[in-house]
Amino acid sequence: MTSSAFADAFTALAPYGWDGAWADEFAPYDTEGLLPGRVVRVDRGQCDVVTADGTVRADTAFVTPHDPLRVVCTGDWVALEADGSPRYVRAYLPRRTAFVRSTSSKRSEGQILAANVDHAIVAVSLAVELDLGRVERFLALAWESGAQPVVVLTKADLVPDPVALAYLVQDVETTAPGVTVLTVSAHDGEGLDVLAATVGGGTSVLLGQSGAGKSTLANALLGVDVMDVQATRDADGKGRHTTTTRNLLPLPGGGALIDTPGLRGVGLWDAEGGVGQTFSEIESLAERCRFHDCAHEVEPGCAVRSALESGELSQRRLDSYRKLLRENQRIVAKTDARVRAEIRKEWKRKGAAGRAAMEFKRGGR
Repeated sequence: MTSSAFADAFTALAPYGWDGAWADEFAPYDTEGLLPGRVVRVDRGQCDVVTADGTVRADTAFVTPHDPLRVVCTGDWVALEADGSPRYVRAYLPRRTAFVRSTSSKRSEGQILAANVDHAIVAVSLAVELDLGRVERFLALAWESGAQPVVVLTKADLVPDPVALAYLVQDVETTAPGVTVLTVSAHDGEGLDVLAATVGGGTSVLLGQSGAGKSTLANALLGVDVMDVQATRDADGKGRHTTTTRNLLPLPGGGALIDTPGLRGVGLWDAEGGVGQTFSEIESLAERCRFHDCAHEVEPGCAVRSALESGELSQRRLDSYRKLLRENQRIVAKTDARVRAEIRKEWKRKGAAGRAAMEFKRGGR
């Protein structure tokens, strides 16, 4: 690009997150006559890319590998052909962050939901009973992606009692160490200014179940009714998928927002680090255990069990930690022979320990 065209691209793409670092990454493609752009929507091998000249429809055939984690996704910065019919995406720039979950299929595959995200907004509806285990699951994926999670308790106007609302916030804060927890009501605008300031200046992705109020929240942040909204069922507070694709839109106060369809299944995908970050207080306790390989079950000098007995740590929290670790280990084991061997070794260890305990009981009779 000429210096003038480069300046135009910088001005036009800045609202979508373009900066000097992205420009440096794009430099080799500039010499090939390609144009920079950001993917704002993907649909069946086609994508909408915002460029300095506007939004264009492009084909992703040149960057559709067998690895599902390397396909073009919403949030990618790409190198686009300057002309042609159709226009083709030739490459995407290295991702700074990537939000990935496991697919619902029995195959060991991951699905990339969004790329180059700075904040992961986990929307949780206060219209139904809090599911803290699901919040922890979303947080594990968010931490693993490299984005900063933010938990947003939506429909706060449905909890008029301030004391009850404070208890709900406290429950989530205990579940989300190191994470900002906000209460928001799109109905009366409460908390929206704080949320906009928290996520402004970067790219945010909206995550949550159907009925969590994501589309309503997106419309409130965008200042216009871009997303369709449908009422939730009174019986269980669940909603239908009002958003069917992942769309990236610039926010009026700065930054960009990716709205996602409601996620019924939130499977982990190689997220051990994210699980550890989500349960950071348990990981810290484990460092104080007498044995480095403590299973936190019957071992002497176990700091985790001591925290359970003192009430510092809840049994629900520890059970959730173990559940997510086991699930993640199963996913990783599908493609990692070393992990499969470690799991078999652990099964044998526990089996031997169980048999030894039975023998001890019989001998003591």
